[in-house]
Amino acid sequence: MTQSIFRSSMCRFHLWMILFLAAAMCTAQTKPADTGADVLVLSNGDTLHGKFVNEVGGKVNFHSEPLGDVSISWNKIKELHTAEKVAVLDKTVKLRGKDKGANIPTGSVDVAGDSVTVHAEPSPVSIPIKNANYIVDRPTLDKQLFHEPGFMTGWNGAATAGATLVKATQSQYTVSGGLALVRSVPSVAWLNPRNRTSAGFTGSYGKISEPGSTTLKSSIYHIEGERDQYFSPRVYALGQVAYDHNFSQGLQLQQIYGGGIGWTFLKQENQEGDLKATIQYEKRSFIDAASETNQNLIGSTFAIAYALHTKLVTFNQGLEFIPAYNTPSAYSASETNTFTFPTYKNLGFSVGTIDTYLNNPPTSVPPTKRNSFQFTMGISYAIKSKY
Repeated sequence: MTQSIFRSSMCRFHLWMILFLAAAMCTAQTKPADTGADVLVLSNGDTLHGKFVNEVGGKVNFHSEPLGDVSISWNKIKELHTAEKVAVLDKTVKLRGKDKGANIPTGSVDVAGDSVTVHAEPSPVSIPIKNANYIVDRPTLDKQLFHEPGFMTGWNGAATAGATLVKATQSQYTVSGGLALVRSVPSVAWLNPRNRTSAGFTGSYGKISEPGSTTLKSSIYHIEGERDQYFSPRVYALGQVAYDHNFSQGLQLQQIYGGGIGWTFLKQENQEGDLKATIQYEKRSFIDAASETNQNLIGSTFAIAYALHTKLVTFNQGLEFIPAYNTPSAYSASETNTFTFPTYKNLGFSVGTIDTYLNNPPTSVPPTKRNSFQFTMGISYAIKSKY
């Protein structure tokens, strides 16, 4: 009797377990999908669930846990559905004036066929895909449009340092370094620039000494700063300052204070070129003041700047011609070239040349050369400050 009751209880327990598991499986199968995830449907039918990052220049950037960050062009996408609100910038949007950003449609997005549907208030807005230049989250857009970074934030550039040491009959050492910083506001390429600030320094110092002989010294440095204020996407007004010292040319200090206009004649994803022209006041003082008087000059700086960024190398070039209108013989020129090769994380290897020409250096014995050429090598560290 006891065994019969036990077998009957076990049968009822197993029946209840089977019914419970069946109900759980049924519930799992009918559970609705997580609506908090964005959905990307590819043209081949594959579906990705994850986080829509942005769309820039026809490339949709999407984060999926199995695949990580992916970038896919519109022609390979069948559908896109976002759960969070995003802003869609089309070709007709104007981002200047007090109401900038107010006319940008914002809402969740459904992309199908050749159109982008923004579920904005008070009614949805449909935009052709070919006109949807950029799709970004609204907080990022507002930050780029209205936020001005603090003095210590938003800077990008590189710092470079190198040294040479020789100990023999002659003792010789040379140290060199450089710093180049740029801050653009906004900091993203998908918005027109409002302003840009740049600062730079290059310098080298060295000595060669030998018992019973005169010690030879070299000392060269250049400091510059510039502020650009844009009044169109490629044209801007600028103000600049520059300071130069070159012991080998007898130049104690050259000071430049000027303003003018600039034009970005080339602007692509990986390269940019600028032309600049200024009117300026220039003051020169020489080391041998007994033989050379200080010069107060009115002139200009005509400059071209070019930058190229690839995975293997970053190349920067600058050319300047500086005439003096009240003393035509007191002109100068310079050329800089820098190649930086990334090696590990923010570290890189840098080589470059700095060539300066001063037409009227001080008269001396032996004669002072007009041209000063430097070849530099060193370790470079990329500076990337958050906006």
